[in-house]
Amino acid sequence: MTERKNAWARMAGNCHFLRWVDTLLRGAAQVMFQDSAWCGLFFLLGIAWGAWAEGIPEVALGALVGLVVGTLAACILGAPGEDIRKGLHGYNGILVGCALPTFFGSTAVCWVLVVAGSFFSTVVMLAVSRFLRTWKVSAMTGPFVFTTWFILLASYNFAHFKITGLPHPSLPAQPSEAMAMLPDVEVLARAVLKGVSQVFLIGNEVTGLLFLVGLAGASLPASIFAWCGSAVAIATAAFLGADERAVAEGLYQFSAVLTAIGLGSAFYSPNWRVILYALLGTVFTVVAQGALNVALAPLGIPTLTFPFVIAAWLFLLPNIQFMPESHRTPSPSA
Repeated sequence: MTERKNAWARMAGNCHFLRWVDTLLRGAAQVMFQDSAWCGLFFLLGIAWGAWAEGIPEVALGALVGLVVGTLAACILGAPGEDIRKGLHGYNGILVGCALPTFFGSTAVCWVLVVAGSFFSTVVMLAVSRFLRTWKVSAMTGPFVFTTWFILLASYNFAHFKITGLPHPSLPAQPSEAMAMLPDVEVLARAVLKGVSQVFLIGNEVTGLLFLVGLAGASLPASIFAWCGSAVAIATAAFLGADERAVAEGLYQFSAVLTAIGLGSAFYSPNWRVILYALLGTVFTVVAQGALNVALAPLGIPTLTFPFVIAAWLFLLPNIQFMPESHRTPSPSA
């Protein structure tokens, strides 16, 4: 794998087109903090498989459009070249591209919004990053969340939006079917993988497996933390009595997966204190997920990855020194 990575890096360095492809692949991988084209390739394969299996191929197309537009926007706006090459301006766009076709289907309005939203997510990325760099905290997936929330809320005010996947606005209520404390092993295994795949709003076990393989190729600790983050989230949700169907579909796990990777391996170098800190952050993310589910239910919009964003910001702002390798002062677009 290392030889293949080196060969690809040499080819990308000698060809403008391949360099652009490399940048886009890194943008996909940066959703889970990986600066790796190979990881990004597995992520795109996972998205394509999941979109095809779920009968929503427009999600895969939206992911590509969002990835390209978000990266192009960074070039047009004059973002630092090094950040663009690392894919730091592609990952919010790809998430916007996955989300909008999921909620609006494949319509002309939706595709205009995918392009506009992906571009705007880069604008938000630059703005939020500049604001947060004083505190040595990156924007995470906040630009994706803020951009998508604005569009989703606007959809209730305009007749030409075709809403296909948004939750019906409702008052909060306790779940009628709490998850069993000791679920079936097969159900548990599926839920763990779906928790990983739902990072890209796709509930598919094969997709989750492809994501874990891609992560392992870039960083084995990241892959382990992703799997463990999903498992810990399931245990926490079961202990607290979360809705069984929501847990089975991975809806309590995906933000926790990102928190576990971020705190466990991306921003800190793994050791026993980091593991405990990441565990605490992962549990907090599940509680934040439940709280935001309640807060947003009357608005009829999903939490997206905001529970992770809140957890990451809160757990990184103290700037606790756990022998950090990559927790350094971010550039304006990091």
